[in-house]
Parts: sequence; structure tokens; C-alpha cells
Amino acid sequence: MGKISSNSSSGKTGKKVQTDIDVKRKAVKLVIYHLKKKVSKDYIGSEHIQEWIEEMEELLEKPEFDLVEFVEMRKKLNDIIERTLDEEMRFKLRDSWYSFGRALDKKVKR
Repeated sequence: MGKISSNSSSGKTGKKVQTDIDVKRKAVKLVIYHLKKKVSKDYIGSEHIQEWIEEMEELLEKPEFDLVEFVEMRKKLNDIIERTLDEEMRFKLRDSWYSFGRALDKKVKR
């Protein structure tokens, strides 16, 4: 007869408690991941969005989560969208902009 491990129940006691900031950071990372996949093709002005993505990744590497900085980055993304000439890409970026805003509103499920 096989032994049953008790690790499954002990794993719950050492579980890290997620904060609203952890949830926001994870949601923003997911939005950036999807945005990188969307802008894989070159188009006129793609260097602006690539620079913005690099800046976002640097911001996400910081240990602190300053909501004001992320809101500023969202405004910068909006400026980039307004200057994007490729209509299809502009719609894709606008979807990501909207998702980015929703990611910043996320909270821990209670």
C-alpha cells in the first residue's frame, strides 16, 4: 500500500497572501506580454511602442509599485496610439490600452 503525502495540506499554511499591488503587477505584466505579441510586426512608428514596452518592463522590475507612474505610462501609450498611422495596429493598441486600465483597477478577490 502506498503512503499518502501530507505535503498537500501543509502547502496551504505557508501560502503567501496576495495584496492588491501583487494582483495589479501580475495583471499589468500579462497585458504587456500580450501587447508584445501584437506588435511583433514592423509598421511605421513601431519603434515608439517598442521603446514604451522597454520602459514598462523597467518599471515592472522596480520593487515598489507606484500607481502614479503606471498611470503616466498609460497616458504615454495613449499618445503613441494617437500617432499610430496603421489603423489595424491602432485598434489593437487601443484594446491593450483599455486592458491596461482594467489591470490597474484590479483588486484581490476576498
